[in-house]
Amino acid sequence: MYTLIQADLNQLDDLALLFDAYRVFYKKETDLDAAKKFLRERLTNDQSVIFMVYDDSRAVGFTQLYPVFSSVNMAAVWLLNDLFVDPIYRGKKIGKQLLEAAQNHCTTTGAKGVSLETEQTNVVGNKLYPIMGFEKDTEHNFYYWENPTFSTE
Repeated sequence: MYTLIQADLNQLDDLALLFDAYRVFYKKETDLDAAKKFLRERLTNDQSVIFMVYDDSRAVGFTQLYPVFSSVNMAAVWLLNDLFVDPIYRGKKIGKQLLEAAQNHCTTTGAKGVSLETEQTNVVGNKLYPIMGFEKDTEHNFYYWENPTFSTE
């Protein structure tokens, strides 16, 4: 049986392992220490909400939500920024369980909705999200500007 929890600093080591694997999946270099530091800051400063799924004592998936605000709607929205399931546990509805946790959190906090972005090549996600009630936005263009002076150092 899989257990869903809202993560706190007590799960930091387990969470950092999953988070690092998630970043490696997206072609970033592994850096467990930086992953732990990043997550510790998010949790300590209440800057994100993270749900995790465990199979007994093994962490097998997580999703991380960030609060954002829509001026046009004058409402809070949750940005589902990260969702990852250990490859060994894929196909076991853990992603669905994590999405349901995000949706329930949205409802509980009175937010307008949950927003997410995924790559067009994410076949599994692009099938799952509509099943879970997410609608693809075909009316807006999304742009990104990268700060040329940004450094993680």
